[in-house]
Amino acid sequence: MKLRVVKSRRIWYNAIIYQYEFLELNHMNETKRPRGHEAPRRADRFADRTPVEEVEGQLEGRNAVSEALKSGRTIDKVFVSDGDTDRSLQRLAAQAKEAGAVVVPVDRRKLDAMSTTRAHQGIIALAAAHAYCSIDDILEEAAARGQSPLIVICDELSDPHNLGAILRSAECAGAHGVIIPKRRSVGLTATVAKASAGAVEYMKVARVTNISAAIAELKEKGVWVFGTAAEGSIPMYKADLTVPAALVIGNEGDGMSQLVRKNCDVMVSIPMNGKISSLNASAAASILLYEAVRQRF
Repeated sequence: MKLRVVKSRRIWYNAIIYQYEFLELNHMNETKRPRGHEAPRRADRFADRTPVEEVEGQLEGRNAVSEALKSGRTIDKVFVSDGDTDRSLQRLAAQAKEAGAVVVPVDRRKLDAMSTTRAHQGIIALAAAHAYCSIDDILEEAAARGQSPLIVICDELSDPHNLGAILRSAECAGAHGVIIPKRRSVGLTATVAKASAGAVEYMKVARVTNISAAIAELKEKGVWVFGTAAEGSIPMYKADLTVPAALVIGNEGDGMSQLVRKNCDVMVSIPMNGKISSLNASAAASILLYEAVRQRF
């Protein structure tokens, strides 16, 4: 009888210890792991990422991009997952390219970093802040005003603030349009629109496949093309900017490309009296535009 009592007490004691250890272990696990939707999923690629600020004009996902293309909305650039063999994604990228967008294959991790919805489905598009026009539209604008054409050509500008500032100066100076290339150049993004202080709504912008071909087209239509360089053959004050004129502004790093430089009618220089030998692209454009304004009015 005594043996049975001892065994019963031991079983009861072991049960109490086991229950205590179980509750303690469960409490430790609950403090380590958040409950419900707060617990991060292992497959969530965005779990540790800093929230991304929403970008105006950014379209994410195949349906959003497809519908934008169907509606005729101007798409500036499309980023697609590099190496993705999905046929529907490849077909969508081909449609965007056919519509005039620049298609850029990128690593999927870059898309993850850009995405604000966390559901990009392998494609992100940047819609233009404003619709593009043609070179003929720019020339028709000059004719409608009864003025000699004044055009700015931007040769592969990469800084959206520079392009925005040029649009602003061009609009204030009464220029009739700005020409930019499709590749290796910033387009009419939301940042450009903001930097232009609203000028993008009034300034005609043509986006062309090839700047040299655009220059040749302008020449055929009676426009003189003035390139800008420190070693220009004549100072800008001696150039006749009262004629139909297109002013070429080179990019921020290397200036104008050799082929574009070769196709210009005249190379002009801006007098530099300081120790720094070059101007910001938007500053150079403003100076040349207002020299044209001085001569014309």
